[in-house]
Amino acid sequence: MLAKFQTALQMLYPPRCLSCGGLVESDFGLCGACWGDTPFIGGTICDACGVPLPGPSGGEVLSCDDCMRRPRPWSKGRSALLYQGRARKMVLALKHGDRAEIARPAAKWLAQAASDIRARDTLIAPVPLHWSRLVKRRYNQSALLAQALAAEIDMALCPDLLLRGRRTVSLDGKTQAQRFDVLQGAIQANPKRRHRMSGRSVLLVDDVMTSGATLAASAEACLAGGAREVCVLTLARVAKEA
Repeated sequence: MLAKFQTALQMLYPPRCLSCGGLVESDFGLCGACWGDTPFIGGTICDACGVPLPGPSGGEVLSCDDCMRRPRPWSKGRSALLYQGRARKMVLALKHGDRAEIARPAAKWLAQAASDIRARDTLIAPVPLHWSRLVKRRYNQSALLAQALAAEIDMALCPDLLLRGRRTVSLDGKTQAQRFDVLQGAIQANPKRRHRMSGRSVLLVDDVMTSGATLAASAEACLAGGAREVCVLTLARVAKEA
């Protein structure tokens, strides 16, 4: 009976590509054309932020120019996609378009990207939203990604590990230095959750990394709250054009 019911549902609501809406074989997937046109990150990357780097790795730890100029408060960083083209459209759909279903396949991409930076005792936590923005948006896209990732890799999740104590102005159009100034002291460890990160590795999850200011403020809050180590993971990474 269940199989017949599922078949009937598929006839009424056939699986659609997350990006273009075309028919696909299974739910929560991309069609072949969209998959090939989605900028997944692979190959040689910066160990601190996950941005692609030219040339072969050779096994050594590499850093991009941004991370060498401004050392990160976290240990390692990874991203699944470049924030451009179809990837950018999917991130914006998740963030502003009520497309919560994107979090499920995104969790698989995130899990692959973070396969080498997860410790056994890792605690997964999202970058927080200020309550006023949460009311307006109705959900935190970073929390959706963190929740889906925790379920995908069967690891501990603490959705309210961090708090955004004050509402900050939009970072759009601001320089890197201005972004860091705006976020200074804006994020703190939740005093009711400090015990969960004490002595543990924390994996911070966000949708996009641009300058890294929000992730830096979040990582600093985790370290101040007693975390042993912080790594960061984003669905997409803004990369400068060569």
